[in-house]
Amino acid sequence: MNGLIPIRAGWSTTKKSRDYANFYRAFHDYFVTHLPSSSLHPDSRSSSGPHHQLPRSASKPHDPSEGPSPAPLLGSTRDTTVVRIPLRSAKHHFGVSVSRGTRPYNEDTYQAGVIEIPSFAKRAPRTLTRAPASSPLQAYREQQRNEQEKTNGDGEGTFAEIARGDPQVFYFGVFDGHGGTECSGYLRERLHESIEETAGKYGLESTLNRTASGADEEEKEGRESQRKETRNKAGSVTVTGSTSSDPSKANSLQTALIKSWKGTVGGYFRRFKPSLFFSDSKPTIATILTHAFLQTDLSFLLAQLRLSNDDNDPVASDRPLNANDDLHSPSHPPFSAQHKKPFKGGSTASIALISTPTPTPFWHPSTPSTLYTAHCGDTRILLSRVSNGQAVPLTMNHHPSSPSESERLRRWAASFVTDSFGEERMSGLANTRAFGDMGSKRMGVSAEPEIRHLDLAPSEFAFMVLVSDGVSGGVGDQEIVDLVKEAKTPELGAREVVSFATEVGSDGDNATALVVRLGGWERRNEGGGGSLGTKESREWRRREAMDPRGKRTLL
Repeated sequence: MNGLIPIRAGWSTTKKSRDYANFYRAFHDYFVTHLPSSSLHPDSRSSSGPHHQLPRSASKPHDPSEGPSPAPLLGSTRDTTVVRIPLRSAKHHFGVSVSRGTRPYNEDTYQAGVIEIPSFAKRAPRTLTRAPASSPLQAYREQQRNEQEKTNGDGEGTFAEIARGDPQVFYFGVFDGHGGTECSGYLRERLHESIEETAGKYGLESTLNRTASGADEEEKEGRESQRKETRNKAGSVTVTGSTSSDPSKANSLQTALIKSWKGTVGGYFRRFKPSLFFSDSKPTIATILTHAFLQTDLSFLLAQLRLSNDDNDPVASDRPLNANDDLHSPSHPPFSAQHKKPFKGGSTASIALISTPTPTPFWHPSTPSTLYTAHCGDTRILLSRVSNGQAVPLTMNHHPSSPSESERLRRWAASFVTDSFGEERMSGLANTRAFGDMGSKRMGVSAEPEIRHLDLAPSEFAFMVLVSDGVSGGVGDQEIVDLVKEAKTPELGAREVVSFATEVGSDGDNATALVVRLGGWERRNEGGGGSLGTKESREWRRREAMDPRGKRTLL
């Protein structure tokens, strides 16, 4: 399957748009799978004749002395057809619900689909995945499986694979904008592209590649074979080989990014050094995510700075007052961004990447997977553990009241104040890490993400939930998980979470919830008594919210 889509919908066929479309593909909000042909055409019947699908010349009695039989057993192979299933339409695997609450418009955005990056899943040892062949038939099947693995990179995968041969990497993100939708909408359309571009610049290698992730002994032998000792005329020993003191390509990219932040913003970023940068080891997906977050935030800020510089345009006063309105000239496309005012707001973000070591999807009960989360702000990512039914938070709120955040920012922030709700704020902002917010960047409001890595065992977790602060601000983590447990599908679970948050919430904030099915979905009510732990409190909160007398206040 070709990963490039020639032209985006709605784009003109000019040379510039064609070049852009050839470089940037549209986001894949679907996943690829191979369904058996019988699933597409259930009424079809196989034709009479031999079922081994061998040529007529090979249809002869098998001689055991010639080796194992080339014909597989009946039913071991089936014709398959490549299909693309929109992820948002697969309601038994993914669900999303959005509500603007009592706000005039919704500032939250989200994204879900597949991105084109190498796999980062933990590869299982070969001795644990495949037992030695105990019969000629098993040996033959092992040989066929090995030949199929070698050709996976040249053609279509067996199931849920991309063109490179790695299993697909799934991408889920929720973005909570404040002050408008400019920043959250930018993250929805651009953050996944930045991750793909950064992975290409760093030369990120797949963890499933045998040559890239070989045994330590093989790598050590390769390094030792490249190191040779030569003696010069003075008799001293000179070691030549793979060792080099030159900075790597990754360190060069990171140095350029830090210099750009230092020259553009200054202040806090004059001594800024991300914890995952400038490492001697090979770049990992955590380094890629950190670089992509910072690069996307810098690109957004530079775009806003260019808008602010246009205020000195001498012909700006000659433009009509409705020049920024799309209806000013209906016969022409909307005015470019240089005629708009700079956006002073921002957005928080939480994304989750899931990769599997085999083409089997991550929601299969017997499939292990690797999860990486990148987060900045007060959006949340939760997991539901099957064994005890408890909610497992993967993110923390980046607020001024956090000890780690307050220690990081007190040397730069002028002061911390407490609002009427008892929440500590810095320069009017509730979040110390966010995209945008160009007025507070010099004091340390950074988009450096908090990275979490988790290896998911088969059926260890039932589902994953991503919510904005409109949900987590009034609903506890365990309440969110228990609400999803009572739903039949992830789609219904997301609706129930948003509905409950809007009913019991007092501020009427935008609410967004994404529910992703994992391997233990069918066992989600087994551990911890299911959803009974918070059922009574949820029912009481719902009755209190619906009681009009409970909302009366004494004057």
